[in-house]
Amino acid sequence: MSPLVFLLAALAGGLGAAVRYLVDLGVARLVGSRFPWGVLVINVTGSFALGWVTGALPDAAFIVGAGFLGGYTTFSTAMLDVVALWRDGARRASALNAIGMLLAAVIAAVAGLALGAAS
Repeated sequence: MSPLVFLLAALAGGLGAAVRYLVDLGVARLVGSRFPWGVLVINVTGSFALGWVTGALPDAAFIVGAGFLGGYTTFSTAMLDVVALWRDGARRASALNAIGMLLAAVIAAVAGLALGAAS
């Protein structure tokens, strides 16, 4: 891998993290719920986008996928939200968040890949 590709992926990762923050903040303001809807939206849309990029733009998959989408999506925050909900006694919401996010992200990735491969 060339140093330029590595640098572009690193810069894209920083941009993805900034966009993640803005999306999470925007969804929280819009929904105003204790449930972590922002992280759910981020991980599902990021999974869809990674599927699409992989199918439609395989040459850009490293910069966009590992870089931007790697910074944008956040598995660790999602799992922290699951634990926080559980700890706060919202056991059903915790389980639905963990299982629902996994299923939604897989379905979104498959849909994105199919759409990307078709384009």
